[in-house]
Amino acid sequence: MPAGPNETDFEHELAQALRRTGEGFAADDGERLVTGGLARGRRRVVRRRAGAVAGGVLALTLVGVGGAFTTGALDGGRGGLGGLGGLGGGGERGSVAAPPPAVGRNPSVAPVGPDAVLATFRRVLPPGGRLTRTAARGTADPLGPTAAGVYDDGRGEAAVGVGFFRVPPEEDGFSECPDKALVPHDACTAEDVPGGRLVVFQGYEYPDRRVDTKHWRATLQTADGLVVDLGTWNAPAQKDAAVSRTDPPFGPAQLRRIVTHPAWAPVLEALREPADPPSQGAASPEQPGAGAAGRAAFAGEAVRPTLLSLLPGGLTVTGRGGQDGYGYAVVDDGRGPSLVQVNAQPDMRDVEARLFPEGGYETLPDGTKVAVSRQPGEKGGRGVVMWTVDTIRPGGYRVVVSAFNSGAQHDAATRAEPALSIEQLKALATSEKWLALMG
Repeated sequence: MPAGPNETDFEHELAQALRRTGEGFAADDGERLVTGGLARGRRRVVRRRAGAVAGGVLALTLVGVGGAFTTGALDGGRGGLGGLGGLGGGGERGSVAAPPPAVGRNPSVAPVGPDAVLATFRRVLPPGGRLTRTAARGTADPLGPTAAGVYDDGRGEAAVGVGFFRVPPEEDGFSECPDKALVPHDACTAEDVPGGRLVVFQGYEYPDRRVDTKHWRATLQTADGLVVDLGTWNAPAQKDAAVSRTDPPFGPAQLRRIVTHPAWAPVLEALREPADPPSQGAASPEQPGAGAAGRAAFAGEAVRPTLLSLLPGGLTVTGRGGQDGYGYAVVDDGRGPSLVQVNAQPDMRDVEARLFPEGGYETLPDGTKVAVSRQPGEKGGRGVVMWTVDTIRPGGYRVVVSAFNSGAQHDAATRAEPALSIEQLKALATSEKWLALMG
């Protein structure tokens, strides 16, 4: 997909969208921005610049993006858990497309050591089970506090892990359920709870269900941007381990109780951002700081309507959605559903040469570069193809559009070709309407 919430093979899809907190949630997601259409190396570059676009990501940056085990808390399935203290997981670390979420320590609060974090994790787990093969990090660790292990309640071993990090309070990507068109799952709830927002997700390690590993997750985002992220599986390792039980060990009510347990208060307090002194010369609303200048994605509310307005006539829109910098629609021309998605990025000059290598594009009279690709889908759907038109205007404004011959990448093809032709995708991607997003 073009930069979008899909690349979450739960590791690749949310955008790996789901991948940052357990390496499976999201998140691929998260891989995140050109999730489809561009080579894997290009996708990583784009994701780096796209920020929270992950979709599967979709709105659940939660599920798609950022997470507790980004650091390799769970060893991709090589027989157990990796060492949290040293980014266990060997080769797994390199496969995470996005950097870990922000972590930090409140200097006015005593740090919580790894033994204490692990002890609290044991304390909040349901009684009747044993936690073995454990690993943990404390709040002073630059990678952030985590605790993980293999839990056995007599019904089979299960990998479990919890992680903590901090996101800017204005980012609510951990507060909503993902769209099933992008991240297949059995159930998901999102609700306000005292002090924050809780999402409980019941899905799968891989969106194409290539194996029966289930991934259930609970993520709590507090009002001031702290996140508690819990992941559980129905196998003794997140990946590459035989399923050992029908479901992960904790149901929705237990997941909720674990992440909202008051015993985590010392850990959260140690991560909480201390209040800034009143006279530090912080930028005023009229004087945007560095963050505003470097924003790499337009608001989803702006991208989606533009996409819908540019769709050719004769199509029925059966689904729609989006996230910052990303929008999608499922359309049907009477021959079956077809997913169409778009990413819009204001300034990609720093990676333009890599995204548009010499000889791989045509140049329009106004200087816009246009690259076209036709390739198989990337999410495991049988017979799925992906047609992509990637464009970049002088100045670095990039719009990339993809269309599929299925209503979701992880589902089997529903038609021979996408509902939009390459020429229609070109017209959509190069439309002057995208310039209106620049303000």
